Amino acid sequence: MTEAPHSFLDVAASSIPSITLEEMDAVKLLNRIDTKYLTNEETLLAVLADACAAGYRALEADGVKVCPYNSIYFDTPAMKMFLDHHNRRLVRQKVRTREYVSSGKAFLEIKRKNNHGRTKKKRIGIPDSEMMAFAADAEACAYLAKHSWFTVDDLRPVLSTAFRRITLVNPGRTERLTIDTSLLFTNYRTGKKASLEDAVIIEIKQDGHASSQMKEILLNHRVKPIRVSKYCMAVTLTDSSVKSGRFKEKVHTIEKIINKKINVI
Repeated sequence: MTEAPHSFLDVAASSIPSITLEEMDAVKLLNRIDTKYLTNEETLLAVLADACAAGYRALEADGVKVCPYNSIYFDTPAMKMFLDHHNRRLVRQKVRTREYVSSGKAFLEIKRKNNHGRTKKKRIGIPDSEMMAFAADAEACAYLAKHSWFTVDDLRPVLSTAFRRITLVNPGRTERLTIDTSLLFTNYRTGKKASLEDAVIIEIKQDGHASSQMKEILLNHRVKPIRVSKYCMAVTLTDSSVKSGRFKEKVHTIEKIINKKINVI
């Protein structure tokens, strides 16, 4: 992946007024409805211009608005969390660790989706040295046991996702928008890696009651909602031994949007 699109993206984000982490406290939306969209970086530049004109603000952390993130997803040896999603189980969980690279902060995160489509996220801070293994952290293990039906003994690190994120907040602070670019997946089970090139995953997070001007902006640019999971896409691309037929059509959708076949090495 070349650096040129990154520089264009950084310039586009720099023109959007900033919002601080403290100001974003009112829009944490840890209990929310998520709507995801898929596009490419060229279309994203036009979306960002419209978002700026509509009064959206971009999270600025440590002087940057396009922030690097690293996540490690955990699953059982039988890949239960992946297969629950693949098999359309409505109530399901994902367990991951996430590092906010710019700040050096890391968390153990538990995401649970209920049968009404709402996502609730719980998290606890951990040292970044525990991203791959937190079994020796008694507090993190107790937190997992309290908020998940999985225990630390059930889980293994399956894959990592690295990406760059822009976070936008609407003028009324009723909605948060994450824009993930430069996605790179590494599968620890197979050793394979895959890049989504210039594909962009956009996620609108809201409590479900407020209207969304961003949805109108995306519609104007012919960007449509899609149900897509970074974890599920990563496993589908990098592990042919796991049942993943339901997700392969979405891989083809991504390839159409970026106009090339996704490279797996």
